[in-house]
Amino acid sequence: MIARRDNAAVNEPTPADDPARERFIELLRQQQRQGGWLKLVLSGLRPAAGAEADLQRVTVRPVQLRGGPVLSFVSRHATKDLTHNHAPDEGLALIASWLGRRFRHAHFSGSDTEAELRFGKRGSGHLSVKPITATAADALALAHDRAKQRPLEADSPYLAALGLTTPEGQPVPAMARKWKQINRFVEIVSQALARTPLLQPGAEPLRVLDFGAGRAYLTFALHDWLRRQGLTLDVRGIEQRADLVAEGNRIVQGLGLQGLAMVQGDVGDVAAAPERFDVMIALHACDTATDAAIHRGIRAGAQLIVCSPCCHKQLRPQLLSPGPLRSVFQHGIHAEQQAEMLTDTLRALLLQANGYDTQVFEFVALEHTRKNKMILAVKKAAEAPAERAAALAEADELQRYFGIREQALRRLLEV
Repeated sequence: MIARRDNAAVNEPTPADDPARERFIELLRQQQRQGGWLKLVLSGLRPAAGAEADLQRVTVRPVQLRGGPVLSFVSRHATKDLTHNHAPDEGLALIASWLGRRFRHAHFSGSDTEAELRFGKRGSGHLSVKPITATAADALALAHDRAKQRPLEADSPYLAALGLTTPEGQPVPAMARKWKQINRFVEIVSQALARTPLLQPGAEPLRVLDFGAGRAYLTFALHDWLRRQGLTLDVRGIEQRADLVAEGNRIVQGLGLQGLAMVQGDVGDVAAAPERFDVMIALHACDTATDAAIHRGIRAGAQLIVCSPCCHKQLRPQLLSPGPLRSVFQHGIHAEQQAEMLTDTLRALLLQANGYDTQVFEFVALEHTRKNKMILAVKKAAEAPAERAAALAEADELQRYFGIREQALRRLLEV
């Protein structure tokens, strides 16, 4: 009599000593030791119930945090991503426990090796490994590509929900400039955050306020990047327009994003924001609204203040054009540029006087937006009274020379 094969037996977990599986695990360990690991994708989930039912794949990448290197696991579900970081040895052990048991397919990309592990219906593994060879020119191109690697992942669901990418994770051509802007913004902020203690995980959530968030492209993007650093978050996009607030919160709730919310209000609405927060963002706040936002950031003790000012109206009617400068500033466009330059210089000096290391620079090219200037201020570890006095003296001198009677940020700080 022929014995009937039980279908359940076909789906039994792969034995721990499967040769292909063991070779693949050893390859991962070797690449980890050599620093050649780029990305591992686990897919082909075995049938499971409950919370696992909508899991599509898990992507594992090496990430360098302040506490040391980790393996970052991003679980892609139908409507959300979940991120967990593990120490390298712990992460490798977790991957080993999943291969063939939880996932049927694993694809590894390394600096010089590519490997694919597949498990058949009977549970046996098949491993394919191929070296990646490159000429010197290829290696240079590869290094350039890595240097240009975007901080955001184009296949993140929130990007599709915001209309920046297609459901397949491809950037929408009409939104190409916005895609470049938000990646550049996150890159700048991530580098600035590395100069603060804020990337250290702590008991308290990292509090981020984005004043004038609009459709909240940057709010969502920064939340995504911070979440992938393993931080507990309280990120709020503050916006006056009720329809944009409602739209943003629908996306947050639909994707199950934790630690992110849209709030109706403006920079002067204390009910919309906590008294103390860590990061203050105000992009394209008009005229003295930028001064009000900077003032709130200073008073809140924010470690990082990020502004992209616009509509520099307050100083222009006050400005004198001393001596030979009259012929320069008789032209409207030059007078406008003068008011912009002086306004942001005074803001930078006042931030320096209040204990911030401050830069004013162009953060995207003019081809993407005319509003391309950024004020970036990182809180110093200790106060320096001499630096404060010098910065205030410079501000006084500028105001006297150009006949400036009042500047909004200075008035707010003196109240």
